[in-house]
Amino acid sequence: MLTSIAYAAGNAGGAAAQGPMGAFASLMPLLIMFAVFYFLLIRPQQKRNKEHKAMIESLGKGSYVMTSAGFLGRIVDIEGDILVIDLGETKVRMPRGFVSGLYDPKTVGKTETAEKK
Repeated sequence: MLTSIAYAAGNAGGAAAQGPMGAFASLMPLLIMFAVFYFLLIRPQQKRNKEHKAMIESLGKGSYVMTSAGFLGRIVDIEGDILVIDLGETKVRMPRGFVSGLYDPKTVGKTETAEKK
């Protein structure tokens, strides 16, 4: 009975008995998955964060911005890290971090339509 259990257990060493190449081969799928995640997820996100940080640092008076809440306005004053944004009839104060992007006021609200003749 004990010999059948020992025979069923087989080689308990597994990767150690295969040598160093066997251990490397068992780690290869993990390394490939890490490389795929790095190049498809981590690296592009770092690039976007770097571009967003550069955009936030370059903000100045008169810049047309879109906030993370979706408001469109023009920066009228900068008080350190706080921006005063003119939304039309009202002005709001918010931190720089809430600016999600810049926009061109000439192109907002215009849609291209094909005129039929």
